[in-house]
Amino acid sequence: MAQNSAKLVFWGVRGSTPTLERDMWRYGGNTPCVEVTAPGGAHFILDCGTGLRMLGNHLTALNNRWSRWQGDTGIEAHILVTHYHWDHIQGIPFFHPFFEAQNRFHFYSFQSKHLGRNSLRQVFDAQLASPYFPVDVGAMAASRFFREVGGGEKWETEGTQITTAWLNHPQGCLGYRLDTSAGSVVYATDNEPGAPDCDAAIRQLAQGADVLIYDAQYSPEQLASTRKGWGHSCWLEGVKIARECKAKSLVLFHHDPDSTSRTVDGFLSAARQEFPGTWAAMEGMSITLNDQGAEYALPESRMGQRRRVRLAATVYGCNENGGTFEEKTILRDLGLQGAYLFLSNKPRLQSEVRVVVDAAEGENGNGAVSLRATVTHCERSHEKSQNGVGVFFIEDAAPEPPRD
Repeated sequence: MAQNSAKLVFWGVRGSTPTLERDMWRYGGNTPCVEVTAPGGAHFILDCGTGLRMLGNHLTALNNRWSRWQGDTGIEAHILVTHYHWDHIQGIPFFHPFFEAQNRFHFYSFQSKHLGRNSLRQVFDAQLASPYFPVDVGAMAASRFFREVGGGEKWETEGTQITTAWLNHPQGCLGYRLDTSAGSVVYATDNEPGAPDCDAAIRQLAQGADVLIYDAQYSPEQLASTRKGWGHSCWLEGVKIARECKAKSLVLFHHDPDSTSRTVDGFLSAARQEFPGTWAAMEGMSITLNDQGAEYALPESRMGQRRRVRLAATVYGCNENGGTFEEKTILRDLGLQGAYLFLSNKPRLQSEVRVVVDAAEGENGNGAVSLRATVTHCERSHEKSQNGVGVFFIEDAAPEPPRD
C-alpha cells in the first residue's frame, strides 16, 4: 500500500443473520465487518459480525509471515462497534487473534441504558458465557481495552480523527466517520430515516465524505410499508444523503438475508441511475483511497471451474466513462456461472453487460445465445494489450438484441 493511502476491505456485508443460500452467494453471506488500514498503518475494524472470523485468519497469517524476520510484535487494532445486536457481534468468539497474548485491541461503543456502566465489556464477555459457548472468556489472552462513547464525540487515534453520530435504530446505534490524510470514510449502517435529530446528525457526519457506507437493507417500497419501524433504510435514502452531503461515492451495505444477488443488482442499478458513484458492498471488495480519489477492486469471482473454449461473441455494455459500447470478441473461458473474455473497452465493475454468443443454427434458424451478466473483474492483460474481463451470469437467458 502506498505511503499516503488508506485501504478498506469488506469481510461481511449481510444484515440480520448470515446466509449461505446459493442465490445470495455472489455478494456474500457474512454479517458486518469492515477493515480500514490508515496511511500510518493503524488498523480499524468496524463491527464484529461473522466476517470477523475471516479477517482474523487473514491477520494471523500476515502476522506469522511478518514475524519471521521482524519478530512477533503482535496485532493491534481499534474496534468500533455500532451496536450490540447479534449480527454485529457474532464473530467475537471466532476471532483467533483475541486468543493470543501478544495482541492488543481497543474497543469503542456506547453505554446501553439496559446494561449501564461497562456495557461494552459486558456484551463482549457475554459472547463466551456458559451455556452459550464452551470456552470461557478467560481464554482470551490478548490485551483488551474498553471505552464507552456517545454521539457527537471526536477523538484522534494514531493520526486518524474519529467522529460519532447517533443513528435511528432500536436500542441505539452509532455511526462513525474516519478522517485520514488519504481521505474520509463514513460507516452508517442500521439507520432508519425519519427521526429529525438522527437525520441531521448523519448528514453532518457524511459531509464531503470520500466513501459513504450506508444501510440499504430494504427497497423503498418495503421501507414505506412492511418494514417501517424496523430500524433500517433503502438505496433511495442513501442516494439522497450522498447527494445532499456531496459524498464522492456511496456503498450500499447490510444486504437483507432474503435479498438474492439479483435483488441487490436491482438496488444497485436503480441507485446508479440517480447517483452514478454507487457500489454494492461485496465480500472481499476493497477500496483504496489516495490523492487521486477512490479505487475499487472486486474479489476474484467464485464462478467455479471454467473450461477453455473459443466462441465468437458480441458484448454490449457501459464503459467506465458512462458511454455504451458494442464489441465483438472471442469467449475464451466458460463455466456454468460465468465467463472470462478480452475486450478493448473497459466496462465498469458491477455494471451489467449482455454477452451474445454465436452458436450452431437451431431448428428455428436462430443460433445466438444471449446472456445477462455483471462485471466482477477487469484488469489490463498482456495479451494484445486488452482488458481481461470476468463476468458472472445473473440469469439464464435474455431476449436477443435487435439486429439490423
